[in-house]
Amino acid sequence: MSVSTMKDLLKHELGDLLYAEQLILKMLGTLTREVKNPEMLARVQEHIGETEEQIQRLRRAFEAIGEKAKAETCEAAVGLKAEHDGFKKDENPSKQLLEAFDLGNSLRVEHYEIAGYRSAIAVATAMGEREVAALLGESLREEEAMASFIERNSVRALRALGVGVDLATGAAEVQFTAASEGGSSRGRGASKSGGSKSSSGGRSGSKSSGSKSSGSKSSGGSKSAGRASGGSSSSRTTAERSSGAKRGGSSSKSGGSSSKSSGGSKSSGGSKSSSRSGGGSRSKSGGSR
Repeated sequence: MSVSTMKDLLKHELGDLLYAEQLILKMLGTLTREVKNPEMLARVQEHIGETEEQIQRLRRAFEAIGEKAKAETCEAAVGLKAEHDGFKKDENPSKQLLEAFDLGNSLRVEHYEIAGYRSAIAVATAMGEREVAALLGESLREEEAMASFIERNSVRALRALGVGVDLATGAAEVQFTAASEGGSSRGRGASKSGGSKSSSGGRSGSKSSGSKSSGSKSSGGSKSAGRASGGSSSSRTTAERSSGAKRGGSSSKSGGSSSKSSGGSKSSGGSKSSSRSGGGSRSKSGGSR
């Protein structure tokens, strides 16, 4: 068929889906003979009824655009069936492993159908074919529900088959465990790193508190200030016996030594200077005597 218009494209999309659904209906019939899990089997049988209704919707969609229903060979659906048949013939699987394979193959089929319906809906919507889009939308929701069912129940179904014994304790789970251990290992590494940073931060904090903290400054400062204060007190006592003018001078010098020691409290030298200034203060007061 030659495709030269959007209507031609929509006809091709509908024909492709029609062929796919008719072939998939046969594949579902095969599944009912291969699947033994009661829950899965019941859902496959239910989906057979849904697929039959989807085929009828596609025929109505053709009618809605004034065309006769015609299936177009869907190579993707052919390939999905060939994959199932090839695995069954070439790999010679046990019944349990074939049923396990069917779960994955069925999920591939559903996702192909989902993509096909979404594509056709987009074309129909762009053309303003609302009836066609609505019909296809109903089928799309059924395919999405079937895919969701398989995804939710496949692990439990695999374990029930006995194949899950290998999956639960063998290579597949080892990979997951290794990944999680790597993650926790990285987590532990991050924790150690964080700890060392924290520890480093603590050391740097104690260093800075030792060298720059106000506690250190005030400690040194109070010692020197105390000595200076003692010196100036002594000079003031001696200065009371001396003249008013000299007492004022002595007090002034002593005050100067006190302010020097306060400013020089960063070093022990500041304390010594205060002692000297105190001594100087005494000697000058002695001179007053």
